[in-house]
Formats: sequence, C-alpha cells, structure tokens
Amino acid sequence: MILQTVTFNSGLSEEELLRVARERVPRFRALPGLLQKYYVKGQEPGQYRGVYIWDSAESLEEFRSSDLAASIPEAYNVLGPPAMEHLEILFPLRD
Repeated sequence: MILQTVTFNSGLSEEELLRVARERVPRFRALPGLLQKYYVKGQEPGQYRGVYIWDSAESLEEFRSSDLAASIPEAYNVLGPPAMEHLEILFPLRD
C-alpha cells in the first residue's frame, strides 16, 4: 500500500473548498485502487491536505495521469505548486 499526501494553499474560502470537495467525492470513490482519502485542514490559513491510501504504486500512477488529477489545481484554486509525498505502508494497525 502507498500513502500519498498532497499539501496545497487554496484561494477559496473554507466553505467554498468544502462545497467543491463534497461535489467531487463520487469521482474519488469511483477510482480503482483508492482505498481511502482524508480531507485535512492545514495549520496555516488557506492550507489543506489530501491524504490518500492506495492499494499499489500502479493505482497511484494511473490516478496521477488522469483527468481528475489534472483538474485539482483549478477546482481548488491552488496557489503555487503543491507539496507531495509518497510513502510505502509497511503494515496497518487494524485490518
């Protein structure tokens, strides 16, 4: 399994960002290989983070080349480049 984090700053208000995120949930639920996604508020004003759990590196790569991934900067009015991290999960605490 792969843990992916994407941290970004948004020009949207928190209310608008949440509205957009909720509208897009069905598209993320339909992604092959995406086991879980957490929508997280950062410590700085306007900072947010997506935390994804993927079943494999291949599923992550398929997502990264998708139209859905390409639409994220515009949908969330991302300011500047996001910070991304990919980590291999050794094992979960709970099954």
